[in-house]
Amino acid sequence: MLDCAIIGGGPAGMTAGLYATRGGLKNVVMFELGMPGGQITQSSEIENYPGFFEHGKTGMDFMNTWQEQTFHFGLKHEMKKVERVAKSGEHFVVTLEGGESIEAMSVIVATGSTPKRANFKGEDEFFGKGVSTCATCDGFFYKNKPVTILGGGDTALEEALYLSNICSDVYVVHRRDAFRAAPPTLERVMKKTNIHLITDSIIEEAYGGMMGLDGVKIKNIKTGEITDMPNTGLFVFVGHDVNNSVLKDADGTFICAVNDWGQVIVDLSMKTNVEGLFAAGDIRIEAPKQVVCAASDGATAALQVIAYIQERS
Repeated sequence: MLDCAIIGGGPAGMTAGLYATRGGLKNVVMFELGMPGGQITQSSEIENYPGFFEHGKTGMDFMNTWQEQTFHFGLKHEMKKVERVAKSGEHFVVTLEGGESIEAMSVIVATGSTPKRANFKGEDEFFGKGVSTCATCDGFFYKNKPVTILGGGDTALEEALYLSNICSDVYVVHRRDAFRAAPPTLERVMKKTNIHLITDSIIEEAYGGMMGLDGVKIKNIKTGEITDMPNTGLFVFVGHDVNNSVLKDADGTFICAVNDWGQVIVDLSMKTNVEGLFAAGDIRIEAPKQVVCAASDGATAALQVIAYIQERS
């Protein structure tokens, strides 16, 4: 019987493992099919994590030190895929790929979310080298430079407002003739003189060279006209897929409360509505999708797990 099963090996899961093991739990396993690290390992440079400021350090470099520290205190890493989690009496049953199952007194789900791809030419080639899905993470690299945003919802326009305070010009490309964002957000965007809205258009191609992105080609879907937009930053905000499949029962229903987007509903202690089940990081509601916030969630969840187990011992 595990004290705690942690599902997911990004910043939230690894920090949960650190706090749980250093806090005295003896049998804690983190299930992560690949090497731990999460989405941040794809970042070309880290500048906004407090206390870490080394030019040229990649996300992979950054997360390697986390692994060493976390495993030092006794966290076990199982490279196994978790199929689902179920509550059975006072305990949980974690079912792994192949049918193996493990019991745990508590579970922290930190499987995150995956930014959706827009599937234009060059998107994968230049991802992390000019194409980004995080304005807060990468916006500063384009200070006083023009950038392009793809998307038409609240996130796209909110990030456009954020980038407008850093970049010289922000070009927002949306395939429809009207934006889906909340009216107050759209009104604020319209007042910004350096935000330019390009409707009825898509990104046809992102192009560049060995040094990264050089520009994008924007296609008007009504006229077919192609506009060449030379800049080195393209931000894609076309939604996220929440990685919540482990929380689905065999009949497809969720074992805990989620919102309309499949994000897990938690309180400030990362508790779900199921006793002993916690969610941390990008899988939860209102997640800021920042490494420092995910780490905070993981620490909070682990401290709550320790208290939860102590109450039952």
